Amino acid sequence: QVQLVQSGGGLVQPGGSLRLSCAASGNIFSIRVMGWYRQAPGKQRELVARIATDGSTNYAESVKGRFTISGDNAKNTVSLQMNSLKPEDTAVYYCWVAARTTSAPSAEIAYWGQGTQVTVSS
Repeated sequence: QVQLVQSGGGLVQPGGSLRLSCAASGNIFSIRVMGWYRQAPGKQRELVARIATDGSTNYAESVKGRFTISGDNAKNTVSLQMNSLKPEDTAVYYCWVAARTTSAPSAEIAYWGQGTQVTVSS
């Protein structure tokens, strides 16, 4: 099993910045992708950004130019730097990883963090 522990989040004013971090631990055989999803009240969960172990990244159009995802393969961590935050960025943010465990290295499974609230309001 893989555990994801998130940190960061909180309340910020529009235009402000926040940094989210996530660390994966457990019986990890390999990790292919790590990323961030978010879910606002009454809305579907959506992909915010993701990064693969080769360094390639993907971003939602709504956050391009404002958010930056980064990772450390050696430490199994991923961070999301959020700048120029807008009220519409308000949501619960979830860390996500596609990983294989030592007990079942042939199976790639998605694991989720506990989620952290990000509120952008004046």
